[in-house]
Amino acid sequence: MATKRYDSSRAWYAVHTYSGYEEKVADSIKQRVDSVDMADKIFDVLVPKEKQIEIKNGKRKVVDKKIFQGYVLVEMKLTEDAWFIIRNTPGVTGFVGSGTEPTPMAEAEIAKIKKRMGVEDPKHFINFSVGEVVNITDGPFKGFDGAISEIDNTKGKIRVMVSMFGRDTPVELDALQVKKV
Repeated sequence: MATKRYDSSRAWYAVHTYSGYEEKVADSIKQRVDSVDMADKIFDVLVPKEKQIEIKNGKRKVVDKKIFQGYVLVEMKLTEDAWFIIRNTPGVTGFVGSGTEPTPMAEAEIAKIKKRMGVEDPKHFINFSVGEVVNITDGPFKGFDGAISEIDNTKGKIRVMVSMFGRDTPVELDALQVKKV
């Protein structure tokens, strides 16, 4: 078995977890850091999330969505005892890296993730796809069916092709104004 190269410089590492256990793993790592006094080697634990607007049952709501399912980011000095603490946290399946060696993440990558997490305007999450047939439930075209031709996630709008007078007419609607057929 190859010997591990430990790096005593401070860097971010991606830790793979069971999907859905990201928050529990992050909390467990923080508790373990406090209980065994590793604050000088393990500095920060992050579950990357961003705000999105989700439309369900005709209502808009802002939700926190995980950017990377099954991953937690840890800022640490890669020493044998720090590696051991993280690796043996319940729910952790391993570090991301080549073979058994954890690979540090690039600072530019971490900066992008943090910027994405800090975005103030939530993104719309529209649960429709292009080509899907929907029924218009509100507005002047209420009761008409049409196929979605375009989706604009930034504005929460969709363009529906409605057949009127024998030809398709594009109608721009809020995603709340339609339902699946």
